[in-house]
Amino acid sequence: MSSSPAQQPSPQLFFQTINAHQHTEALKAAIDLEVFTAIAEGNQTVADIAKRVNAAERGVRILCDTLCIMGFLTKKDQTYSLTPDSAVFLDKRSPSYIGGAAEFLLSPMLMEGFTTLTEAVRRGGTATSAEGMVSPDHPIWVKFARAMAGMMAMPSQQIAKIVDPKADKPLKILDIAAGHGMFGIAFTTNNPKAQIVALDWPNVLKVAKENAEKAGVADRYQTIEGDAFEVDFGGDYDLVLLTNFLHHFEPSMNETLLRKVHKALKPDGRAATLEFVPNDDRISPPDAATFALIMLAGTRAGDAYTFAELDQMMKNAGFKRNTIYPLPPGFQHLVVSEK
Repeated sequence: MSSSPAQQPSPQLFFQTINAHQHTEALKAAIDLEVFTAIAEGNQTVADIAKRVNAAERGVRILCDTLCIMGFLTKKDQTYSLTPDSAVFLDKRSPSYIGGAAEFLLSPMLMEGFTTLTEAVRRGGTATSAEGMVSPDHPIWVKFARAMAGMMAMPSQQIAKIVDPKADKPLKILDIAAGHGMFGIAFTTNNPKAQIVALDWPNVLKVAKENAEKAGVADRYQTIEGDAFEVDFGGDYDLVLLTNFLHHFEPSMNETLLRKVHKALKPDGRAATLEFVPNDDRISPPDAATFALIMLAGTRAGDAYTFAELDQMMKNAGFKRNTIYPLPPGFQHLVVSEK
C-alpha cells in the first residue's frame, strides 16, 4: 500500500496573511466608490461601472477582478455580478446594508491598538492607553453608534423574537450601553407594550434617540446618562439587555455589574446578553474565537468568553439558569439568564 506524499512546506500562508491588509483596502475602496451598488443597478461592464462610480476604467477593472478573487463578485464574459452575500449586505439600497460598519471597524481609534499589538501581548492588555477603547466618553462609540446600526438590525430582531415571542405583555426594559439603540428599539417595534430605558454616555444617547424617533417609538423611549458601573439603574425591570458589553471587562468587573443588574430586575426578570462566544478550545469557531485578539489590542482585560465562563459569572451574580441561543447567519450568541 503506497502512502501519499507529505505536503511540501509552503510560504503561501505567510504571504497571504502579511498582505491581508491589501484585501481590506480593496474592499474599503469598493464600498467608498459604491461599486456593489453600481453593479446591483445593472452596470456590469468595466466601462459602465467606471462611468457610474466616476473612476478610471483601468482602476475599476483591477479592483473588480480583485473582488472576484476575494469572493465578493463573480465574472463571466467580461461582466461582473454580485454574489448573494454582496447583494444582501453591500448594495446600499438593501435594508441589510452593512458597508457603513467599515467606517467604525477601520477607524484610526480602533486600529491603533493593532499598531502596538506586540506591546499589548507583552502587557496582556492594550498598549494604547490606560483604559483603551472603554475610556469614558471615548469618541469611538459615537462612530460605532452611527456606523453599526444597520449591521445590528437583523440580530436585534432575532433577540426580540426569542426573548419576547408572544409580544403580548407589558415589558419594562433596561438597555445597558445602548449605543445605536437598535436592540431596545427592536423590542418596542415587536411589542407595542414594551418600554425602553436606554443607558449610555450623553453623546451616544443622541444617536439612540434619533433612531427611536425614526422608528416611531420615541414616546416609549427614555434614557439614563452615565457609566453603567456608577449610575443608578432604578428597578422593577422585566428585562435587562447587555449587548456586546461584557467582553470589554475582566470577570470580576462583569460580576459586579451583573449583581447590580440582578438587583434591578423583578423577581421573575431576565437578562439578555449578546456576545462572541468561542468553544471551550478557544480556537473555534474562528470568527468568535479571534474576537479575543480585538479585546487584547483595545482593552485592559477584556476577552471573548466561553459559555462556561459566562455561565459562571452569571451564577456568581445570583442568576439561577442561563440558556444559550445561536443567531444564524451571524456568529454571535444570545445568553438568556433567569433571576
